Amino acid sequence: MNFFRLFIACCLVMAYVGIAVAEITPEEAKKLGTTLTPVGAEIAGNKDGSIPAYEGGLTEAPACYQQGSGVRPSPFADEKPLFSINHENMNQYADKLTEGTKALMKKYPTYRIDVYKTHRTAAFPQYVLDGTVKQAVTAKNTDEGLSIADVHAAYPFPIPKNGYETMWNHMVRFQGLAFEHKPRSMVVDAAGRSAMTYESDEWQDFPYWDPEKVSHPLYFRGKDVCIGPPRSVGEQMIVLEALDMNKKGRRVWQYLPGQRRVKLAPDIAFNTPNTQINGVATYDDYTIYNGSMARYDFKLIGKKEMYVPYSNYKLVYDSNRDDLLKPNHLNPDIVRWELHRVWVVEANLKPGKRHIYSKRVFYLDEDTWTALASDEYDGLGQLYKAGFLYLVQNYDAKTPFSTTHGHYDLNAGNYSLDVWPGETGGLHYTKPRSEREWGHDTLSGGGIR
Repeated sequence: MNFFRLFIACCLVMAYVGIAVAEITPEEAKKLGTTLTPVGAEIAGNKDGSIPAYEGGLTEAPACYQQGSGVRPSPFADEKPLFSINHENMNQYADKLTEGTKALMKKYPTYRIDVYKTHRTAAFPQYVLDGTVKQAVTAKNTDEGLSIADVHAAYPFPIPKNGYETMWNHMVRFQGLAFEHKPRSMVVDAAGRSAMTYESDEWQDFPYWDPEKVSHPLYFRGKDVCIGPPRSVGEQMIVLEALDMNKKGRRVWQYLPGQRRVKLAPDIAFNTPNTQINGVATYDDYTIYNGSMARYDFKLIGKKEMYVPYSNYKLVYDSNRDDLLKPNHLNPDIVRWELHRVWVVEANLKPGKRHIYSKRVFYLDEDTWTALASDEYDGLGQLYKAGFLYLVQNYDAKTPFSTTHGHYDLNAGNYSLDVWPGETGGLHYTKPRSEREWGHDTLSGGGIR
């Protein structure tokens, strides 16, 4: 019995070491910029050419773009779908569809995906590319995968060794240094009725990506001030996300007008229902996944070709709720899908941990490391929810915008669309705010009710 216990303990130690020191070797790093892009995607296209070779991404705006407007027209507006997939022909493409996509096709005969020509649009500032290549051999995944260290202003794991490293690439993905917008959260109930459940003035700041800094303990800072609906006007929130998720983790403060005080809000995490979308998804469903990975074991399954939402300029920047939000699902005429290579990560709930999802599967775009889709399973192992993120490349800033997303509840029959700037003037990049503007005391000082 003692030998058996010792054997198990040794296995656990080796597993921990495998997570902590699974770094890229100098030989592997030589692939970056040669057979792989500087951030780790395969440069070559696929065998039949349906996924083209990477040629630097989308860096030129279409002629109709108005600089400073915040709204970015689609450079592919004249393209027509190559084909469509629905419940009648889905078996022909089943190996390239997420389980959530297939479930929606089975549940709703009106649900389909229109597949367009694939464009590899991802482009980044040069310092992002140079920093990723340079730090590929120094970045560390520590604390049993929960934290990262020795890396700044770079994708930490362009050649990931495990699921934790892959998910860290998603969580710290490049989205610029700072931006502001007025996003809306929308929910469509099972009866087909749509409602705006939240609208805010929102600022997002990414100190991890600031090349003027040597390092920073945070990878994300967000602040929002609610401006609608009327019952919630004046609510405020600041979210701080740390690179050391094991010891520091997430810090959230809220200002609630009814209480007229600022309070620490530790429940805004994990499987707490997201009140901004009436609980259709959890707080850690935000942008498909965010926050600590402490409750799951993350396993890297590998890479495969999948049909995923991509280049959704019309949805993000040029749609309105009446056209977009249809009963049961988003209007298929507006959502664009393309064939891309994605990294697949499976997360299984750890023994002794609690969450409404027993298993989750994530699909991360190889060019941007953005999780574009997810499948969520309930405690009985049944498919429960399907998530999708509607990526665009903001060509004027060499920056992917990877925040607008939503989830379908396959049991309740409702769905959400979150962080959507489609009706409110788009998105504007700004300079990062000063450190003093991220203190929780700024919430009480800015209270308007």
